[in-house]
Amino acid sequence: MPTASPVAVVTCLDDPTADLVLAELHSRGVPCVRFDPGADFPHDVTLETSFDDLGMTGSLDTATRRLNLGDVRAVYWRRPSPYQRPPGLDEDTGTWVSDQSRYGLGGILAALPGARYLNHPWRNRDAEHKPVQLATAAASGLTIPRTLITNRLDSVRAFAAQVGRVVYKPLWSTPCRGADGTSLTVWTRAVDVTALDERVGGAAHLFQQQVDKVADVRVTVVGRRIFPVRIDGAPGLDWRHDYRSLSYRLVEAPPSVVRGMRAYLDGFGLLFGAFDFALSRNGAWVFLECNPNGQWAWFDDPLSQRIVRAVADQLEGAS
Repeated sequence: MPTASPVAVVTCLDDPTADLVLAELHSRGVPCVRFDPGADFPHDVTLETSFDDLGMTGSLDTATRRLNLGDVRAVYWRRPSPYQRPPGLDEDTGTWVSDQSRYGLGGILAALPGARYLNHPWRNRDAEHKPVQLATAAASGLTIPRTLITNRLDSVRAFAAQVGRVVYKPLWSTPCRGADGTSLTVWTRAVDVTALDERVGGAAHLFQQQVDKVADVRVTVVGRRIFPVRIDGAPGLDWRHDYRSLSYRLVEAPPSVVRGMRAYLDGFGLLFGAFDFALSRNGAWVFLECNPNGQWAWFDDPLSQRIVRAVADQLEGAS
């Protein structure tokens, strides 16, 4: 592929993971155009795209660069901001206007001819739902914990009576803040079933059999390259609660798990996935979830740099 073919990096301003990949691509002489559709369009980005019997042509102009849409070699779809309602409009009109941008520009960015996506935004969206993750993991041959999604209190109690210790996980990490404005996060936590009441009926909830684990494993998969990292030192059920207490070491994933992860990603049409496993006392790798756009840049060097190079290889087309 010609060196002049650029990589489009679609993400927000504050994205240190994308910063690392951009630095690697620049060091290779691969041109990149970075922008955030939700924040930059239409004030700082302009768009012109035509469609005819031969397909789609056009360009996108940022403050400093022009991106010819037919020349894009790859799209690194990271964490773009939501499309915003323009100021000065009433709520209904503002929502209508922002939806035109989301379906117009968003649809064009999802249809770039010949571009490789890591990952395609619609594939990311498909793979973000935990019920589909669990069903796909099981169909791919991965071990999963017994799980119940319900809004029935009696079902939760019966489930706990069958499996023993139970944990609760949110089905989606919705941003929320406390009364004082502090950002709140709902972590995986143990459930005292006797403390639950009829408020369970107000929404869908995910309950899961607690894995008797000795460690966690985060596996970052980039194309055919796999980076399994054992995580020790977590003070509770959810290792993300306190990164300062954690230690990491690269390990080897069992062949059956490797096959399962590849089947899982193929099932969703993904090139990248960040898998979380619980390592049980009997040595089983128990699938917990897979984030199709998960983080990895907090790993110490040289591990993070190995992943940077793998991602850049995919975007450059060198894999």
